[in-house]
This record gives sequence, C-alpha cells and structure tokens, in this order.
Amino acid sequence: MADESGTRGRQERPDLDGFFDRLDPDMCVVTAAASGRRAGCLVGFASQCSIRPPRFTVWLSKVNHTYRVARDARFLAVHLLTRDQRDLAELLGGETGDEVDKFARLTWREGPGGTPVLEDTAAWFVGAVLRRTDGGDHVGFLLDPVESGEGRDGSLLRLSDAVTIDAGHPAD
Repeated sequence: MADESGTRGRQERPDLDGFFDRLDPDMCVVTAAASGRRAGCLVGFASQCSIRPPRFTVWLSKVNHTYRVARDARFLAVHLLTRDQRDLAELLGGETGDEVDKFARLTWREGPGGTPVLEDTAAWFVGAVLRRTDGGDHVGFLLDPVESGEGRDGSLLRLSDAVTIDAGHPAD
C-alpha cells in the first residue's frame, strides 16, 4: 500500500511458491564457446521476449560452468529436447563442465562463433548476445537469432520431466 508520499512502505517479500510451483516450462539446453572453452547446461528459465524483431532470453545460474563461459561468448545456442531425450538432459543438467567434458559424449557441430550446435534435437537456434542482465542469482542473455534448425518430432521436455535431475553445478 502506498503511503502519503506515493511510495510503497517496506514489506516482506511474498511467498510465491504457490505461483511458481504451477509453472511447467519447456526445458532447453544452452551451449556456449569462448576462449577455447565449450560449455552446455540444462535451462528452465528461458522465453521469447519480442516478436519483431524476434528476441529470446535465457537465464544462466551464476554458479554454473556454462555461465562462466557464456560471459565471454558472442553467441549462444538454445536447443529444445523431446521427452525421450532424458539421458541428454541428465548429462547436460546433472554433470558439471568443471569436472566432465560433456561434448565428448555428444554429437555436435560448430555454429556461428564456434558455438556448439547439438545434433538430433527437436529444434535449435544460435543467437548473438545483445545484452546481459543481472537478475539476482541468474543472468539473462538477450539473444538475436542468426541461425536455426529443426529436427526430431515429439513432445518437448518440460520442467516436470526434469525435476528429479540433480544439478551438476555446486549449490550456492
């Protein structure tokens, strides 16, 4: 509620668990390359954010290996997985690039700027990084798509399909 000056008084943050627990977004895999390093991770915070021009934002955890590579990357690739690709989701979400070369177990090719593009995903695009925005424990990467493709058919992997995957990066 606003006080006489028109500003809000100091309030406790609302408990949003009831709201957030109802969300079931599509999961995606983000890959990056910079300074001779490659990285990739499973991401649950991502969305189209503009129609004209087309824009997409992915949010990467600051404790994630992929974030550390993406900070220096000019391009990121975003991939959609199908529900039958849980093994791929477990590799990219349950292992950390700090300890494992995930790309040794993946079929991929180089896209713009050397960005790894995974083969055999439902759909993918590579986007030029336009801006990075600090959102708290995650950083948003605003992407301008420059290349895209489609692949396998099937229902997309959603958060409810991946909720039991233990994150490979250390908890903060």
